[in-house]
Amino acid sequence: MDIVTKIAQRLNLQQPLVQNVLDLLAEGATVPFIARYRKEATGSMNEVQIMAVRDQYKQLLELENRRLFVLNAIKEQEKLTPLLQEQIEKAETMSEIEDLYLPYKPKRKTKATMAKEKGLEPLAKWLYKQLPQPVEAYARQFVDEQKGVSSVEEALAGARDIVAEYIAEHLQTREKIRQLFMHSGVVVSKVVKGKEADGDKYRIYFDNQEPIKRIVSHRILAMFRGEEEGYLRLKVAPDEITALETIDDIHLKADNEAADHIADAIEDCYNRLLQPQMETEMRQMMKEKADKEAIDIFANNVRQLLLASPLGQKVVMAIDPGFRTGCKVVVLDKHGNLLENDTIYPHPPQIDVHQANDCLKNLAKKYHVEAVAIGNGTAGQETKNFVQHVDFEQKPLVVMVNENGASVYSASEVAREEFPDYDITVRGAVSIGRRLMDPLAELIKIDPKSIGVGQYQHDVNQKQLQNSLAETVSLCVNAVGVEVNTASKELLAYVSGIGAGLAKNIVEYRKANGSFKTKADLKKVSRFGDKAFEQSAGFIRIADAKNPLDRSAVHPESYAIVEKMAQQMHCSIEDMVQNETIRRQIRLADFVTDKVGMPTLNDIMKELAKPGRDPREQFDLFEFDQNITDISDLQVGMVLKGVVVNITAFGCFVDIGVHQEGLLHVSRMGKKFVKDPGKVVKLNQKIRVRVEEVDVRRKRIALAMVFDQ
Repeated sequence: MDIVTKIAQRLNLQQPLVQNVLDLLAEGATVPFIARYRKEATGSMNEVQIMAVRDQYKQLLELENRRLFVLNAIKEQEKLTPLLQEQIEKAETMSEIEDLYLPYKPKRKTKATMAKEKGLEPLAKWLYKQLPQPVEAYARQFVDEQKGVSSVEEALAGARDIVAEYIAEHLQTREKIRQLFMHSGVVVSKVVKGKEADGDKYRIYFDNQEPIKRIVSHRILAMFRGEEEGYLRLKVAPDEITALETIDDIHLKADNEAADHIADAIEDCYNRLLQPQMETEMRQMMKEKADKEAIDIFANNVRQLLLASPLGQKVVMAIDPGFRTGCKVVVLDKHGNLLENDTIYPHPPQIDVHQANDCLKNLAKKYHVEAVAIGNGTAGQETKNFVQHVDFEQKPLVVMVNENGASVYSASEVAREEFPDYDITVRGAVSIGRRLMDPLAELIKIDPKSIGVGQYQHDVNQKQLQNSLAETVSLCVNAVGVEVNTASKELLAYVSGIGAGLAKNIVEYRKANGSFKTKADLKKVSRFGDKAFEQSAGFIRIADAKNPLDRSAVHPESYAIVEKMAQQMHCSIEDMVQNETIRRQIRLADFVTDKVGMPTLNDIMKELAKPGRDPREQFDLFEFDQNITDISDLQVGMVLKGVVVNITAFGCFVDIGVHQEGLLHVSRMGKKFVKDPGKVVKLNQKIRVRVEEVDVRRKRIALAMVFDQ
């Protein structure tokens, strides 16, 4: 069965559509482009399905390459029989192929190979037959001082080593033990003696036992971390007696002296070879599964954060709050450009309330400030309370903004390039303000791992995490679209088909030649070829373009279709955009061709109804309880408003305005059992919670969901 057929069967997709996706990817098409503009070729597959096809192809290709390598390696040894070749060609998993290859795989010197060098393999084969004959009498003929076998016991020990290795490489045995590990194995964790005090955060794992098949991702990652840090000792195995009995059923064939030696070889095989090998395999399997779940949660959180509601193009005053060093204040114009900055001291130890009040009031009046963004870190709630009492002439909107990662941005090369003449505190305030205006445009400048969402991000496979997050950011950017005349090069780099190099060229062209007037002008940019234009043009927007299609997500390759629609309706394209009645009269069937079908035509009509409109939800103001500003203000039983700031496999963390996020555990999220917290809450969702426990010393807050009656 070829790879395309396998992918189609595994994903329940039509084989020709799978082939089309693979062909498009091979031609250099991106996932966002294929999903948005090649629906006829893919049967309207979404991004997730297209990525699944791509990933399955990569996985199966690796399997096929390994299969070919193994076949050639065994063939070179002149040991490839027709039966073995058939088994390898039919193997469906990497572990099956590796099990088949194991007896032929080049080995370091083992006990078995050394015993074979001493000429003991015939004795091992004789023992394995378990014949009812005296063992020592038969074994005595293999005693040979010159070969290094000085006694009968040495001969028998060497033979048992050979048998042990044979059993460890036996296909049926390996599969039976593998299944036993998967279905009955447990992960046992114990505290390392003398590390009880230092490893207190792992206390729940000091004497813990969990089935492999039911262990959840965050717990296995925690145990692995505890082991790596030297506080825990882990063992992964099923019941040893059951494992030995499983092997006995396959290899013990008699009840005699020879069989006793085979039983000894079985016990040695399991403890020295099979158990460690299978434990390694199970650890890898659990780690890969845990990594995938943790990365998926992280990526989903990042996606929700990036697609959070933008305030939009407003004049914003942003404040990075602080006590000792004061609060850094900046004013940004509607495009996020820095207009002015200052420092105020409304809090201890340098209290100057009058100066702070006058400063904010004057800046707001001077620049017609429409909103104030306040970082939610240290002194955040206190600063918000102060700002709300400033006697502005025109009261601006006051919003708390999650500032996770702002300090990372302020010290980054990107920030230094943007603001070479300002210190990191000013840059941090700018980032807070821009996050309110457009979370996506600002957060893409920061490594997603610094945004403060997800779980155990430093414990998972870093390459997989980086790839997943980069893809998540790309999908978000392309889902929203990018205004080419104002976007930073960091944002442009994520647009389908562009990348960092072309993004830099676009910005340089923009500086030298002014704004782009049409999407076609992109072709004037250095190295911006036809392929880059094809992949990117649909995701680019030009807000003040003369042609309304250049403001929209309609791809330039479809402009001619829209022009024909306008001709049919005897109107302009602008008329079609403005007038729903005209659009309703268009007969889409008249425009179907062998390349353009109803999916593309329907997308065009949807876009004409809202050209270039931001698909993100409208901004919604949220207010914490102003009487609760510190963890010491909390009392068990209080019902408060909160906002979800992080989602994990074991629950979510909720900001209730006291500087310390509370844990809403999965067990307290629903009236019934909740398996996936991400199905109950979303990032930035506003919820009502009840305070269940407060530990001021350890700064821990336990919450429970409050449901409307």
